[in-house]
Amino acid sequence: MGLFGNLFHNEIAMDLGTANTLIMLNDQVVLNEPSIIALDTITGELVALGKKAMEMHEKTPESIRTIRPLKDGVISNFHAAEQMIRGMIRMIFEGKKSLIKTAQKMVICIPYGATEVEKRAVRDSAENAGVKELYLIHEPIAAAIGIGIDIEEPQGSMIIDIGGGTTEIAVISLCGVVCNQSLKIAGDQLNKDILNFMRRSHNLLIGERSAEKIKIEIGAALQELDDTPADFTVIGRDMMTGLPKEVTVNYSEVSAAMEKSISVIEESVIKTLETCPPELAGDIYRKGIYITGGGSNLKGLDKRLEMKTKLKVHICENSLLSVIKGTSTSLKKLKTMKHILVR
Repeated sequence: MGLFGNLFHNEIAMDLGTANTLIMLNDQVVLNEPSIIALDTITGELVALGKKAMEMHEKTPESIRTIRPLKDGVISNFHAAEQMIRGMIRMIFEGKKSLIKTAQKMVICIPYGATEVEKRAVRDSAENAGVKELYLIHEPIAAAIGIGIDIEEPQGSMIIDIGGGTTEIAVISLCGVVCNQSLKIAGDQLNKDILNFMRRSHNLLIGERSAEKIKIEIGAALQELDDTPADFTVIGRDMMTGLPKEVTVNYSEVSAAMEKSISVIEESVIKTLETCPPELAGDIYRKGIYITGGGSNLKGLDKRLEMKTKLKVHICENSLLSVIKGTSTSLKKLKTMKHILVR
């Protein structure tokens, strides 16, 4: 392509998530990093971001502070978000021949329930990080495109996208969201449920990273599974003695700890189905419900929703990538898909 060919192809798609941020460039996932940065508390300079910053999280001295710039799917720390976006863009262009080390054109996905203020925070953070032309796309739309649904058809499709900060439940038809529920109960809340359970039931203080590990290894939406995972050992600080202690937990305990949050998601799925127009409800009955996002990997979640809704529930393949794939597709087909993007 040559040097000048590369100059003008810095077009990237970004899934700016509460837990992880993914970037696609030329149909390849070129970055998949935790959404976290580490700053020097004295100079304010960026010390680390992504995986390196996550390794420091909850282990830093006073001179270093780790910050997660997003909360509940939206930017909560504007300055940190700008530094993170700028740093991640720089990471993907390191070593490339392009003279321009920033994104000329970018599509970022946002929760469907994002307010105008929250959208403005995303726009400002990206533009201050050097992005020249920016578009936004709603997460449920991006997820639907990413799993191969033809959103332009007059057919109803139901998507449940369970991320780190938000759960998006939407019925999509003719390129739009017909009815939806946007919840601030997702992966992070499930981690908090596990933290509270360990403190309450085992007098053990653990960190976010340990809670996340428990959720990934033995987290379950049902207290009785056909294929039961092995018990999990976690190390924390004993609240009584202040000393390190090891505790073993099983999946049914963890399931009980997360029950309240999972029930809210379950009830929101029912509420969305209740508000769905009858003709679209017929489409969903025939096609079933699609679950994507990191939370879709929760053991037994599909069976639980099937029992509750009496509908077939499909867990999407490569569920962690569906939103970024859809975001990338909308960037590639910008001329024909501009009407589904948010400016």
